[in-house]
Amino acid sequence: MRALSTSHGCSRAEIREGAQKFGMMHLLVLLAVVLCCQGCPERCLCSSQTVKCQNQDLDEIPSSLPANTKILFVTGNNISRVGVDSFPTGLEMLTDLYLSGNELESVGAMAFDRLPNLVRLDLSDNHIQTFGERAFPEDNKLQLLNLSRSFHNHSSSADVVRSVLQSGKLLALKVLDLSHNDLVILPDDAFRGLANLVNVSLQNSSIISIQNGTLTAPPLRDLDLRDNSLRYLPAATLAEFSLKAGLRVWLAGNPWRCDCFAEEMLPWLKNSSQAVDAQNLTCAEPGALRRQPLLQVEPSQLKCSGDMEGVLETSYVFLGLVLALIGVIFLLVLYLNRKGIKRWMYNIRDACRDHMEGYHYRYEINSDPRLANLSINSDV
Repeated sequence: MRALSTSHGCSRAEIREGAQKFGMMHLLVLLAVVLCCQGCPERCLCSSQTVKCQNQDLDEIPSSLPANTKILFVTGNNISRVGVDSFPTGLEMLTDLYLSGNELESVGAMAFDRLPNLVRLDLSDNHIQTFGERAFPEDNKLQLLNLSRSFHNHSSSADVVRSVLQSGKLLALKVLDLSHNDLVILPDDAFRGLANLVNVSLQNSSIISIQNGTLTAPPLRDLDLRDNSLRYLPAATLAEFSLKAGLRVWLAGNPWRCDCFAEEMLPWLKNSSQAVDAQNLTCAEPGALRRQPLLQVEPSQLKCSGDMEGVLETSYVFLGLVLALIGVIFLLVLYLNRKGIKRWMYNIRDACRDHMEGYHYRYEINSDPRLANLSINSDV
């Protein structure tokens, strides 16, 4: 009986001790939460090391951010500018910054200098017009940069993109998203210095051509060129692709020309495995091959005769218009000088009539012997 009581007492002691430990742990958790959330900005939600300030009509990034913030969402607000004063206190632990949907227009110099460990930066869905020359610190660790839907002026977008990519030594950058922009043509030095860039998305960015040397520098592995305005790929671009053995390219959704301009592209599509969606490429012109899969086109069908006929037809129409214009001008000149022309024609008529009368008189003299002798005597 005593043994049983002793055993039962030990059990109660263990329960009491366990309850005390649980209470201490619960208190420590509450204390950690309080400390973590201390200094959480107004209109923001703080949880662990994540701060969310979304859709709050903010016109600037909150300044009183917790020092241990690792992930920061400031999306869907009205922040038009980000500069060095946007982060007055350094956030040494911040790795993820999301600034999408803010109508952002300007990123100043040294804007991210106080974020030395930033790895992922999302600037999508903005209207970026200017970007500082050195927005990122020299020893930045940025690996992912999202700039989709941020450039909407085709006349200046390429220069702004160059400023972004050359605004700091983005040596660690691996993933770059430039999709859904109005770029038209990429600068030939856009990716210069991006030694670790392996994934680039240019989907739906109005690209009409890729200039020689643009893709030479980075060790690309994935290149998305879907839904652009590419009509053919020149030999120099295909050569750049071939030098990157592990490269995968997406090309669907472009208006491909299935004529003599595709003579070098067609063999590349059929013999190379780099074009991941080659089976989805279709011809946009000429009309006879419209919607036909590019891989089903035979080399003998890649002709430009239709284009030459069109050029000749256009030349004939132009020549006809020029001749018609010359004719109209000529008739106008005749009309304006009709009196002088009429007088000139009368003078010519009178001269011709006098000349013909002289011939007629000589003929009558020569045909009548009597008049001929008279003529001879008169001459004598």
